[in-house]
Amino acid sequence: MPDPFPSPLMNEVYKMRLEEVTIHKYKCFENDQTFKVEKDITILVGMNESGKTAILEAIAKANYFRKDNDFKFNKTHDYPRREKKKMDKSGETPSAITLKYSISDDLLKHIESDLGKGVFTQTKFSISKKYDNETTFNDLNADKEKFIKNKFDEFGIKSKDIYQRLLEVNNPDEFKEFIQTIQENKDESQNEVSASNEDGEELQQLESLKKYFENQWKWQNPIQVYIARNYLEPKIPKFLYYDEYYLLPSRISIEKIVNDKLDEDLEIEKAKTAKALFELAELDPKEILEANDFEDFIAELEATEAIISDELFKYWTTNKNLNIEFRIDKVEKTEKRSIHPNNQIIDVKIIEHYLDIRVKNQRVRVSLPLRNRSKGFNWFFSFLVWFKKIQEDKNSQYILLLDEPGLNLHASAQADMLKFMEDLSKDYQIIYTTHSPFSIPSDKLHRVRTVLETNSGSVISESIQEKDPKTLFPLQAALGYDIAQNLFISKKNLLVEGISDLIYLQTISGILESERREHLSNNITIVPTGGLDKVATFISLLRGNKLDMLCLLDTPTDSKGKARIDDMIKQKLIKEKKIRYFHEFIDGFTQADIEDLFVKEDYLKLFNNAFPEYDDLTIDDLNDKIKPIIIQINKALGIERFNHYRPANELLKRGLNSDDFDSQTIDNFEKVIVEINKLFGKAEGSGIENRI
Repeated sequence: MPDPFPSPLMNEVYKMRLEEVTIHKYKCFENDQTFKVEKDITILVGMNESGKTAILEAIAKANYFRKDNDFKFNKTHDYPRREKKKMDKSGETPSAITLKYSISDDLLKHIESDLGKGVFTQTKFSISKKYDNETTFNDLNADKEKFIKNKFDEFGIKSKDIYQRLLEVNNPDEFKEFIQTIQENKDESQNEVSASNEDGEELQQLESLKKYFENQWKWQNPIQVYIARNYLEPKIPKFLYYDEYYLLPSRISIEKIVNDKLDEDLEIEKAKTAKALFELAELDPKEILEANDFEDFIAELEATEAIISDELFKYWTTNKNLNIEFRIDKVEKTEKRSIHPNNQIIDVKIIEHYLDIRVKNQRVRVSLPLRNRSKGFNWFFSFLVWFKKIQEDKNSQYILLLDEPGLNLHASAQADMLKFMEDLSKDYQIIYTTHSPFSIPSDKLHRVRTVLETNSGSVISESIQEKDPKTLFPLQAALGYDIAQNLFISKKNLLVEGISDLIYLQTISGILESERREHLSNNITIVPTGGLDKVATFISLLRGNKLDMLCLLDTPTDSKGKARIDDMIKQKLIKEKKIRYFHEFIDGFTQADIEDLFVKEDYLKLFNNAFPEYDDLTIDDLNDKIKPIIIQINKALGIERFNHYRPANELLKRGLNSDDFDSQTIDNFEKVIVEINKLFGKAEGSGIENRI
């Protein structure tokens, strides 16, 4: 099946990628806020009025895809209010936003083919947008001397004098003087050039360098200007902003499109989407008004509705019986009008044309106006119209900014929307805002950036750094929903005590897989229960759902914990062979936690990196007579307990591989995983009572 979202660029190899955003001063953002942008999808999560929409607006205004006064920075409306008077008195034009981009290798090679090797080698650059809407390039570097050397080598020019003169040229006037000087001293300088340059050939070659010294922006280095204007600025992605206010109306006056009065009846955003629909269908509204037969126009509309419907219903799985229909309606009506000079009232016959958008249910064979369908369906349909318009631009790159996409969609339909965006993200970077847990993929929480309003302005942070419980709620709900779903969907569930157990097992399993060693079977779901005391509750709740379960636990350290395990076995909630403890996999241990699968040096590295507030611990600091390393660390630091999640998170963040660990560590984890796979593989019977 062909990709429904083909790449928008003919020169795809020259794409840039947005790497980082810094908002300086914009509405609720009073201090610099920087966040990384993922290569595919970035999700902004926060409460209402936290500043999520403001982030998208600021990004869009940096390089909006069309001329639109709504997407330009305005000191009056956009600068933080309580700082505006101070800014006005300063007389300065502050920066609103800075965007950092990465440059593809192919674009660098393209630049190199023009300027030569070693002139421009940086892989990233940034631009800033000020409140006067002027764009500033920040950290560009180009080796002008290397450029001139490359060109002289290419031309075969050997003159050091000419080389030195050109090195001092920085603008068109100086270049003109340079050429005049060469012309005047042609006879003298001709002896200094190679024999291959005859009859003024070297002068023509030097004149060909004029374009590199135009320096329209009057920078100190003209080669930097040349690179920025010819290679970077044209390739900077454009931003497409979309929110629920762009929903299509059901009925569009064609006369008002022609007279540009559509926004008299509609909000401006809806009017823009309506115009986009006509552009997408390649319909000229004036031709429709002049026509008596609408068959040709209907054919174009039907072709458009087929394109949109095919893509829409690939992802709209809630109801497959729907179909989009466009109709052109010609209405004749009579209006009372006053005629000057006597103010005589007469009847005037008026003809008005409308484009109707309807949705037909094929099963019941009834069609309704688009507005009568759900807001969620309307959002999906209207976005496709808006998006298809920019998709036809093959010469530009776009980044999609979606404000609360699919807010009115049912939970299952939001899952469809996530699939839709995953497909789009193959060719488009996407940044979207949400506070819905169903719009947050729980397996991709690294994409999330949280937005929180504080007394000193809104703050953007990584999800793992956020502490505000209200801001974190959608993430917690998404994770909880996914865990609940997996518990009932997965046939094989490995119950562990905490999140850190899950992280260690999944991460080391991934390392084993990369080494082509035995790793955790893909059909096993790891379920953190929240502690030993909750394991029995989990098993009791799930024992009627025909699920295969295995417990992998820390060795109980008190009689109460051991009693709970014994009670589960006694009540036949689970068989004894389905409960395994970590000490069983480590020689010489009668008590162990998952952390003891690491050799001490490996775990101490994770611990020391995760807890910079403590002095680094060494093997000598630990009491070797105590087996569990967690207790050894507690004793060494004189504390009762440390946060076990932080070292696990350190492992997750660092993206380590087998070379970063002692071979014994990897072997210990593999021994556990082999046993887990073995126990699940031997499970028999169809009922949970038979398996556990």
